[in-house]
Amino acid sequence: MKKPLIALLPLALFAQQPAAPEKDLVIRDFVNIVISPTTVIDSGGGYVSGLEPKDFKLFDNGKLQTIQQDVSFIPISMVVAIQRSASTELVLPTLKRLGTMLEAMVLGESGEAAIVQFDHRVQILADFTNDGAKLTEALQNLRPGGTASVMNDAVIDSVRMLRNRGPNRRRVILLIAETKDNGSGGRIREALHDVQLNNVIVYPVNMSRWLNKIRTPDQPPRPSPVPPSAMPQVNGAPNTPNTAMQMGYGGTYGNIIPVIQEIFTSTKAVFVSNPQEVLSKYTGGNELDFVGLPGLEDAIQKIGEELHSQYLLSYNPNNKEEGGYHTIRVEVARSGYKVRTRGGYWMAAVPN
Repeated sequence: MKKPLIALLPLALFAQQPAAPEKDLVIRDFVNIVISPTTVIDSGGGYVSGLEPKDFKLFDNGKLQTIQQDVSFIPISMVVAIQRSASTELVLPTLKRLGTMLEAMVLGESGEAAIVQFDHRVQILADFTNDGAKLTEALQNLRPGGTASVMNDAVIDSVRMLRNRGPNRRRVILLIAETKDNGSGGRIREALHDVQLNNVIVYPVNMSRWLNKIRTPDQPPRPSPVPPSAMPQVNGAPNTPNTAMQMGYGGTYGNIIPVIQEIFTSTKAVFVSNPQEVLSKYTGGNELDFVGLPGLEDAIQKIGEELHSQYLLSYNPNNKEEGGYHTIRVEVARSGYKVRTRGGYWMAAVPN
């Protein structure tokens, strides 16, 4: 087992103001302390440990910030949210062996995990425990369900569970699912809002959607609700902005930050081709995938190594008067290192 996580922080404290009674989500939150989970990777792809606060420079909206220098050992609280829709039937037996992997590679002596499953609803299979045998026993109850996949609702419910674990825990969601939401009552903006305000890191582990698709029996065809004028164009036809967005060019590829900004500023639902990508980059996590048991073991091992090598850089923003989306950029004062951190956070302007 790897050494306990060394984090640079105190934990974030947030003061929430009551939200206005409007139909759409209205953010009225003022951030006092921001935590930026930061992973440093060397030229060989290995995780870099042993860095000190003086080795980092952190910029909030381009403004240099003062990083807190407190050092703490932070145990992990993790919710494992597993999609159990009908399309995942052949993947679920592999996931039933997840309990021992979590205990050995991620949780350690003081960590804990809970298990939830979701299709058209979210159900708790196991409350928080450090016992790998109990996690394995709960995972035996995984069964394929309906055709829906309420990913956003599962994330929102998982944050609610983590919120009650106290301020001295490292909060993580391991989201094992296909890369789309289908049927959630909550929107991606609400999920992003909740993970931000509660300092939750999201690690999506993608099921192979194309593999699930070819293994799932065909369903009887249904009449298309999309009028012919809204159908994607044929091969070779020039793309319009609408058809480019339908094909995923607006979010899955390139810079994800404009997508996150649009999610928070738009008053209507926004097309997001891959919500998992947004959740991971917004919180500082890492999006992985797997096919089969060896692939799952490799993904869990990578997540465990990263969590136990990650730096939690915390700071009190010196630019609270700047409302809207704040971008975060972290630099390391050593050449040859790559840095990954959360893309930013949303904050209402604090009056002077």
